[in-house]
Amino acid sequence: MSIQWFPGHMAKARRLVQENLKLVDVVIELVDARIPASSRNPMLAEISGKKPRVVVLNKADLADPALTRKWEDHYRALGFAAVAVDSVRGGGIKKVPALVKQQAGEKTISLGTAGRLPRSPRCMIVGIPNVGKSFFINRLVGQRAARTGNKPGVTKGRQWIRIGGMDLLDTPGILWPKFEDPEVAYKLAVTGAIKEEVFNIEEVALKLLDWLAANHPRALRERYGIEGELPGDPVVLLELLGGKRGLFQSGMVVDTLKSAVNLLKEFREARLGRFTLDLP
Repeated sequence: MSIQWFPGHMAKARRLVQENLKLVDVVIELVDARIPASSRNPMLAEISGKKPRVVVLNKADLADPALTRKWEDHYRALGFAAVAVDSVRGGGIKKVPALVKQQAGEKTISLGTAGRLPRSPRCMIVGIPNVGKSFFINRLVGQRAARTGNKPGVTKGRQWIRIGGMDLLDTPGILWPKFEDPEVAYKLAVTGAIKEEVFNIEEVALKLLDWLAANHPRALRERYGIEGELPGDPVVLLELLGGKRGLFQSGMVVDTLKSAVNLLKEFREARLGRFTLDLP
């Protein structure tokens, strides 16, 4: 499976992050709670350097709760502040400002000791496309302060947003120029971080289906009303799911592309269950 996607605006986004890093005290890094490792951009460690960081596991409502707690512990053990949030419903959002102030403490204290008035912590929010940055910001602000969308690449410019106790700098989502690990590329594709135009939807769906059948067969049987054992061949299983959904072409042949699209949609919306693809 070969998936590569690095639009020009992402190279610009990287420069934007580097140029504005000196203006902020804390980096808020959003990751997808379903893929907390695969959705981290390895370039961010290089770009952000030693800046204090808060790792926000967004979309926690779609991920396995037990594994999300383990991932929080994992990042805390690495020395980061970490919190799981649901930006759609607001769960966990109120914990973020306190963590930011905690991480920015030394900087604000130093301003006071230097005879200057302490100011609000300045934060840069970074993350890959479609990780939910705009929804996250809107929840923090309490209103539609940033544009939102369910497609990767909606935010393309710089936006400063002031809220009580914090100044936020939003940045566009950035991927990395080349996915060295095909498993990472696959997980980004499954969760919607990469535009569907640049990968084979059926190929990705078959790989996901193989994983679901091996790890969560009951979820598939219950969601699609399948009795007995699941077919061992994911191609046959994809056809079975398409037939259960009435996705036929002429001649009553199952439309496997539509079946693949439907499977990815149901997975992303947690209609099959709350799953985490990365293990800490």
